[in-house]
Amino acid sequence: MRIGILTAGGDCPGINAAIRGVGKTAILEYGMEVIGISSGFLGLINEEYVQLDESILSGILTLGGTILGTSRENPFKKSSTFNAIDKPKLIKKHYHELGLDALVCIGGNGTQRTAAQLSEVGLNIIGIPKTIDNDVYGTDVTFGFDSALWIATEAIDRLHTTANSHKRIMVIEVMGHHAGWLALYSGMASGGDVILLPEINFDINMVAKCLKKRAITKKPYSIVVVAEGIPTPKGESAARYVASNISELTGLETRETILGYIQRGGSPSPMDRVLATRYGAFAVELIAQKKFGEMVALKGNNVTSVPLAEVGGKLRLVPEDHPLIEKARRMGVCFGKDHS
Repeated sequence: MRIGILTAGGDCPGINAAIRGVGKTAILEYGMEVIGISSGFLGLINEEYVQLDESILSGILTLGGTILGTSRENPFKKSSTFNAIDKPKLIKKHYHELGLDALVCIGGNGTQRTAAQLSEVGLNIIGIPKTIDNDVYGTDVTFGFDSALWIATEAIDRLHTTANSHKRIMVIEVMGHHAGWLALYSGMASGGDVILLPEINFDINMVAKCLKKRAITKKPYSIVVVAEGIPTPKGESAARYVASNISELTGLETRETILGYIQRGGSPSPMDRVLATRYGAFAVELIAQKKFGEMVALKGNNVTSVPLAEVGGKLRLVPEDHPLIEKARRMGVCFGKDHS
């Protein structure tokens, strides 16, 4: 068999480990030929490929980013040039010209939605979920999340010391457009006093009240962790909006920090290396079994798969009654909402 691999959407730690997991299993276990497609779906449109052999796959396990490159190209998105170039038709043509028996699509929500659409037009597709936001529907966890969690937690740990030294409130913005998994877990792991998530409507006055209470009870400083996707006035960052309001409502010295793309870079954590490798190896098993139109997923500690048709267009969000939120509230963590 001849299989293709592409990586699409935003980069994150662990993608190369997944490429290696797919490639080595395909070559060594099943004797398959493996083609790496450059720059996501754009590579299939522009016919940019490279044959992957063991020498190319060697030494990439620990590397961040993706050796194949990535893009946010969505071939099903209508544009001014869409009528002139039927991108899905072109992808299908090049898929068959390459002689591919299957295509592995490594990416987040947008990638899995495109993968599902390509599956519907007759291509043999397997999806592998990755994103630091941990919001891909159908799996308990995506690789990339654990690495970003380590980075965010270490950064917040460091901000504790400067907050304590200056007796300040520190507002730290972490990634998460729609889902607050990274804010919730990094906030809990680093002892955040206030955690604001996109899924929970917050009252900034309640946040200020919580922080004033801490100051009155002689707590020398406070840590506020916010997801970038919380509602704010258009164009204003989450950290800037929250910090300026806290300062105005409490009179307490407040500073904001936006961690930004540093959360997505660098070498994957050991957990992500293992998970990405497991995902990659299982993707090849699905191909060998000719079980297409599936996305690899983790359920409990078991790697399994779910139909791509059930994944595309959905988000895995933090439920308001999540056990970790309940435990945090009992420990005095404020989520900016009355829970009496």
